[in-house]
Amino acid sequence: MKKTVSMPEAPKGRVLAIDTGSTSTKVGYFVDGKSIFEENIKHDADTLASFRHVMDEDALRRDQVGEFLRGRNIHSKDIDIVMARAGLFAPVRTGIYLVNRDMRDVLMTCRDGTHACNLSAIIADDIAHHINYVRHKYDIPAPFGPCYAYVADPPMADEMLPECRLGGIPELPRRAFFHALNSRATVRKYLRDNGHYKNDITAIVAHMGGGITITLHRNGEVIDTNNGLGGDGPFTPERAGSCPAFQLIDMCFSGEYTKEQIKKKILGKGGAMAYFGTNDLREIERRAGEGDRDCEVFINAFSLNVAKYIASLATTVDGKVDVILLTGGTAASDRICGDIARRVGFVAPVVRYPGEHELASLAENGYNILSGKVEIRHYDKNAEKP
Repeated sequence: MKKTVSMPEAPKGRVLAIDTGSTSTKVGYFVDGKSIFEENIKHDADTLASFRHVMDEDALRRDQVGEFLRGRNIHSKDIDIVMARAGLFAPVRTGIYLVNRDMRDVLMTCRDGTHACNLSAIIADDIAHHINYVRHKYDIPAPFGPCYAYVADPPMADEMLPECRLGGIPELPRRAFFHALNSRATVRKYLRDNGHYKNDITAIVAHMGGGITITLHRNGEVIDTNNGLGGDGPFTPERAGSCPAFQLIDMCFSGEYTKEQIKKKILGKGGAMAYFGTNDLREIERRAGEGDRDCEVFINAFSLNVAKYIASLATTVDGKVDVILLTGGTAASDRICGDIARRVGFVAPVVRYPGEHELASLAENGYNILSGKVEIRHYDKNAEKP
């Protein structure tokens, strides 16, 4: 008797996805699993500079997102769920979280870290509340019930092995902070592309953008990574990465720099910015191709540093790695990815997934929520570490 294989149900519903960055807000709108649009709303730099703190930008950004959606003829009746890039909050396990009061409190006060990504959940939650208010006021049908805001794959989710978390000074443990949304989505895409129906592989993912995080995924958990926001890892287009400790201490106590200036050297004005005044690796690579020796050395060093961190993570699993995945904007570079693959190909095959796919990943998680396929977690700011 021939076995019948049931096809997966097509996604249903309308998902709004929001991803706030330092100077822009990405907005995606998806209907029944299809991307209708993905836009990057640029915010005026002078206007943003007028705010004393990044979290003071919430109303401005929310209003600009609302204005953009109305210009696209997207209204309260057209959104069933709002998905947001997760901000900096801990302690937390990986998964999908409802945006609740505890999460809002931690993000608004930046208790666990300051970054524009903290705004995503706040804006998403405000939009969801407004949608419910309008629907109730005008008796608009809600096919999936009340609209809620959620975040998925928080960047501070800690699944690290105990031996990977331990640092050389008790007061300075190694912390998980990585591009969780895109790196996990990249693994899922690789699994789909290769006919895997279970996440049972060991993969190293290098997300290469303005920040770079290298993550070791085993059976769906990230068991080792670098802290991409905390001065740990390879240098990047705008971050210094790991620095020689004594030289950094001397710089801190030289009297030439304030605390904020030192932080800016490490995060924002490090890496390519420090050497060339630009964070555009394409420009540096172009100049290297035209014979600029300094740019040539930098590109070589950049590839080498990423490769070193990839290879080092392989030791955590005794070299038993199934695949190395390169993603992020820099994964579009044939030269850089070729150099990295040449250096780490002895560990495992290298596969490229250029670009950042956060909005699509958020939508994917949103459809899993609407279909009831996932567990919804509720954040507790006073919880013990997972």
